[in-house]
Amino acid sequence: MSARNPGMQLDLEWVSKVRVNHQAVLKRAQQIQARKLAKKQWQAAWLLKAVTCIDLTTLAGDDTPSNVHRLCLKATQPIRHDLLKSMDMHDKDITTAAVCVYPARVADAVKSLKAANSSLPVASVATGFPAGQTHLQSRLEEVRLAVADGASEIDIVINRMLALTGQWEALYQEIRQFREACGEAHMKTILAVGELGTFTNVYKASLVAMMAGSDFIKTSTGKESVNATYPVAVVMVRAIRDYFMRTRHKVGFKPAGGIRTAKDSLVWLTLMKEELGDEWLRPDLFRLGASTLLADIERQVYHYVNGRYPAYHELPLA
Repeated sequence: MSARNPGMQLDLEWVSKVRVNHQAVLKRAQQIQARKLAKKQWQAAWLLKAVTCIDLTTLAGDDTPSNVHRLCLKATQPIRHDLLKSMDMHDKDITTAAVCVYPARVADAVKSLKAANSSLPVASVATGFPAGQTHLQSRLEEVRLAVADGASEIDIVINRMLALTGQWEALYQEIRQFREACGEAHMKTILAVGELGTFTNVYKASLVAMMAGSDFIKTSTGKESVNATYPVAVVMVRAIRDYFMRTRHKVGFKPAGGIRTAKDSLVWLTLMKEELGDEWLRPDLFRLGASTLLADIERQVYHYVNGRYPAYHELPLA
């Protein structure tokens, strides 16, 4: 992982001056979506890059040790070995970036990865995911328990009420406490942008989260009605850029929720490359939160290698 973001004192003057030009954001997002995407071997290479940035996720009420185990095995070997061999990429250690689960399943994931002799990090959602509407003490304890079980990354959710009512000092203090509870674990802060109302609010919440020491800012839980969208991403990555210009600390970005196709992943990589540059095109500064995306990427890689799409039974379940 990249160097931690130590955060800074809350600068309310900076936060209060934020104004986002709604139309300009929409126009920029349209430009990025209209870009011509790479084809043939270039597309295959970008898709493998996308795989290495995926937080392979299962956040379902019916999660069991066995489906978490299967997820972990898929994370360690995300693309079929023979397909990688055809591309001369079989020895490049292509894995996903991490496995992401609920706190109660962290120990299962750690055990499975250890058995597979893998050093992949386990990320755990926490702090009353997805709504964040539980008492502060129980949210903090959830972080500590997930870390104790072996999670090396914690995806926290902010208390949207504080952002919606402009209580930035209170939000800052809560996130600082979560950061402290994380200890050595990296902290990703989920803004739940679909519930923040305006682009200006999204930008302010992004800034406050970074000032409080977030190592990543993440769009959504995947459980809201609106999740990762390109306009919101433009706002968040501009906040990351401004924070970097001011502090020289790099903060990562993680879109999550509704990212399902290989084409989607290429647009997200394009957005990162254009807005933040090649340095951010690495798993320590860019993650894609997804559960079904990998299946479509593997399908496209299969098509690149074999010239046809696979039958349903030809690829293992993602």
